[in-house]
Amino acid sequence: MNSHLRILTAIAFTLILIAGITGCSNDEETPATENPVAAGGSDEESAVRYGLTDTYDNVRNGARLVISYDTGTDAFTGTVTNTTGAVLTQVRVEVHLYDGTVTVDELGPTPNVDLQPGGSHDVTLPVRGQSFTEWVAHPEVGPSSSGGGEGGGEHGGQGGEGAEGGGN
Repeated sequence: MNSHLRILTAIAFTLILIAGITGCSNDEETPATENPVAAGGSDEESAVRYGLTDTYDNVRNGARLVISYDTGTDAFTGTVTNTTGAVLTQVRVEVHLYDGTVTVDELGPTPNVDLQPGGSHDVTLPVRGQSFTEWVAHPEVGPSSSGGGEGGGEHGGQGGEGAEGGGN
């Protein structure tokens, strides 16, 4: 009976350990609010897509992006804010447009800005009349993986416009 108790204890410990390991997540993107639409992963191509009236409000790599589509201006407008205690360098924003399963276009990235702790920067990405039904947005921080310059997209997208004087 004592050996059965040890075996059951070992099994219980192993199951708890496995549950603890698999329950942890390394997603870089976490919801900034309780928005159920925002419950996606950090990979923009597989993230939850937003409808035309939805607002994206998430933090990724310390950059909080709040952005939505404005039908009146035919542009995505919002703000990116540094939520950390350190300077975030080369912060930029991209929006991916979709029509069903078809990728319509990538807007951005916006020009790189450095954000001081707590600093914000206004973001505008014109849609220019393109037809789409869903979209995914995300901020990026640090050097681009493709080595593209300011305004050049990592996937060849078009540059957007941001407010002048970022950082505060």
